Amino acid sequence: MTEQPVLELVDLVAGYRTRRGVFGRRGLIRAVDGVNLTVGAGETVCLVGESGCGKSTVARSVVNLLAPVSGEVRFAGRSLASMDRRELRAMRREVQLVFQDPYASLNPRMTVRELITEAWRIHPGIVARERWDAEVAELLERVGLNPAHAARHPHQFSGGQRQRICIARALSVRPRLIVCDEAVSALDVSIQAQILALLGKLRDELGVAYLFITHDLGVVRHFADRVAVMHLGTVVETGATEQIYSSPAHPYTQALLSAAPSVDDWRDRGGEEIVLRGDVPSPARPPAGCRFHTRCWRAEQRCDTEVPALEERGVGHPVACHYASVATGLDGLGIADPAR
Repeated sequence: MTEQPVLELVDLVAGYRTRRGVFGRRGLIRAVDGVNLTVGAGETVCLVGESGCGKSTVARSVVNLLAPVSGEVRFAGRSLASMDRRELRAMRREVQLVFQDPYASLNPRMTVRELITEAWRIHPGIVARERWDAEVAELLERVGLNPAHAARHPHQFSGGQRQRICIARALSVRPRLIVCDEAVSALDVSIQAQILALLGKLRDELGVAYLFITHDLGVVRHFADRVAVMHLGTVVETGATEQIYSSPAHPYTQALLSAAPSVDDWRDRGGEEIVLRGDVPSPARPPAGCRFHTRCWRAEQRCDTEVPALEERGVGHPVACHYASVATGLDGLGIADPAR
């Protein structure tokens, strides 16, 4: 029998209400429109895509900061919509969120000890009070910080150290899932590598699962088990990490990978960068049919009206493209003129 996924998104639709026109007529921007995704126990799933595609809206829905318009968010098989207040409170212990900006994520008036022990005051019973100091020291040591610095305030730490404090705070409640929303994008490259190594080590030691949200494809290749690529509120391609990187099949994924910086660009890349023409459509008025067809060099008349389902199309993994075609590694991504 297969193990129950920690997280399931089922036809998730989420968005934001707006006022439009002279009379303030209310509209809905569907920032996320029909996303299906699972995260297994101890698994790392990376959600990637350009800014504004709906990644952070997914994160807000997962941690129940934003109620879905339709569809479901299920944690350990239970829909969040079916949980009462007590059950939601317990769920929040097991799903933690690490934000992008470590400078804005920590209360500057609180010491590191206070920041970590705050969750134990809100959720009594996690750690016996007489063990608080020992547990804080253990958590700080686990994330690579000096336990002797527990009395310091956030301004006394660097950006990378602050993000380690955020991770220690998330771990303090024994979560099963940590949602990392651009958790390393504000850090220097060398610090990014340290934080990713730390997250991987914690996953191996504690069995915690990650939903890792980023726009940087270079960050996730050696960290993720699976990758889901988002475009304009929908998942357009998903699969094992090596599948996505070695044989991307959706034109949008191929364009993202072709633009990703590589130390081998000058020598081994072979193909040219795919430069997409035209503007990104507005989430308030997405195009009919395939949402990528206005910028896709493969688009045909069918793409203008028929929405492609996310399914296996003979490329080895699910892809939402009527004309999916595998590009074998980065060498196969270059084309002379991708403009339609």
